[in-house]
Amino acid sequence: MINKRVLVSGASVGGPALAYWLHRYGFDVTVVEKAHGIRRGGQAVDFKGPIHRRVLSEMGVLDEVRAAHVVDTDSRIVNAKGRTVGVIPAAFSGGEINIPRGDLARILYGLTSQTCEYVFGDSITSLTQTHTGVDVTFARGEPRAFDLVIGADGMHSNVRKLAFGPEADHVTHLGYHYVLADLGTGDESVVYNEPGRTVGLGGSKAPAFFVFASDQLHDRDDVDTQKETLVNAYRDGRWRIPELLAKIPDATDFFMDSISRVTLERYSTGRVALVGDSAWGNALGGFGTGLAVVGAYVLAGELAVADGDHTVAFPRFEAKFREYASVSQKINAGRLLAPRSGPGIVGRNLLFTALKVFGPAVKILEGPAKKIELEGYPALRTV
Repeated sequence: MINKRVLVSGASVGGPALAYWLHRYGFDVTVVEKAHGIRRGGQAVDFKGPIHRRVLSEMGVLDEVRAAHVVDTDSRIVNAKGRTVGVIPAAFSGGEINIPRGDLARILYGLTSQTCEYVFGDSITSLTQTHTGVDVTFARGEPRAFDLVIGADGMHSNVRKLAFGPEADHVTHLGYHYVLADLGTGDESVVYNEPGRTVGLGGSKAPAFFVFASDQLHDRDDVDTQKETLVNAYRDGRWRIPELLAKIPDATDFFMDSISRVTLERYSTGRVALVGDSAWGNALGGFGTGLAVVGAYVLAGELAVADGDHTVAFPRFEAKFREYASVSQKINAGRLLAPRSGPGIVGRNLLFTALKVFGPAVKILEGPAKKIELEGYPALRTV
């Protein structure tokens, strides 16, 4: 086998999943992660249908993932007086298996920590491709050489920026931002809308969940500025919004990001490839975690089939996966979660009612998760 030394950037979901399969096929894997350890907490993510279950089963973690399942319930949609005006079916906001992102990351790290090298608290600063490999420099560690580099580092991928060009060339802002926070409310699952903004409390995604329209991109790094942005976006809101805004300055586990979409002409350039949200991400699109895990399975399998030859494996991976990943390109969650007009909110509520009445909605939403035929790669397994 050629090209055995592989550097994977990102230790959330796609990175450890890829590391597992690469090691299983005989590659030497290093995972670099800018955080100082596996990130705990985070919103619930989900898996849907037989393809997702098959990959988790073949990784040997299906039972453990199921054991961490959190039950998602229907969410009441209320008006400013707290009166119920609609219902969001549980199957819409979740899946067959719902698991907090931090729990999933912990499971996948545990699966790979003894067989792959993890470097926490560091990040890649440059990638220089040569005829024989990729010379990599790091913010903290010494320079190293690898045969291949894979970016599994999310919507705002550092590897994509270094190898493919500026984020603005590949990431399109879809006109909304979202916030996940813990405000200590402990509510049942309830959602309130005003034109261009929504508040959700008590759901599985986060204790408090905000989505608001904003055509301007806001600071991703300064939490105090982010909190101020959120307060300004909701300042004149009704219902319980004044109560919630008063809690924002002291909010814990506060996270804000744009709802954006990644569009790439190709998933690889030379010896560098992307997988997961770094390649096809669409924030809150509902399929990101499953796509990352299945994408890792296919990418590693194609590298194994090609005996490590990236010039063969990377194009095959893209040819097999691009159509499957395209489901993430078709959704603007902001428009659905926070319609910009009163009639838009009414129409959205009617859509949710139809899903609830004519469902089961989960079967409708599973469809795109099934649209790929997986290779077995059975003869190549080393474990």
